[in-house]
Amino acid sequence: MKQFMLAAATLAVSMSAPAAGLDDVKTVYVLPMSNGLDQYLAAQLTSGSVLQVVTDPQKADAVLTDHLGQSFEEALAGLYSNKPAPSEKAADKTEDTGATYARSGMQGQRGRGNVFLVNRKTHDVLWSFYESPGDKTPNGMRRTASKISAKLAQSIKGK
Repeated sequence: MKQFMLAAATLAVSMSAPAAGLDDVKTVYVLPMSNGLDQYLAAQLTSGSVLQVVTDPQKADAVLTDHLGQSFEEALAGLYSNKPAPSEKAADKTEDTGATYARSGMQGQRGRGNVFLVNRKTHDVLWSFYESPGDKTPNGMRRTASKISAKLAQSIKGK
């Protein structure tokens, strides 16, 4: 009986605690996403005070993206490395600031509905969520972004 109570208490604590690393994330850089979801997410995250969205990737604790893999790694290399990105397809360089801004490998493709919050230094996925992309209208994208933002806020708060 004691083992059952201990297991139940452990489960209750683990369900209420934020996911590892999420409590350290205060600022996020949102990579471009298919169908402009990044813009809707940035608005939802800031208006809901979930996370501070930054336009300078150097100030971010984490990166929010709709894809992982080689193009994502190349985008991060372009954003956070002094070396040139391995592929010019992965980044655009601006003339006046010298900053590098990522371009998603998903541009022009149908989004698959996955969103990932990635630690910018370790590249660990701290949080992920799937929301079916469904309606691509502005109202549909706003609803999708609202659901994603609410789930992230819930995970950060540990509920």
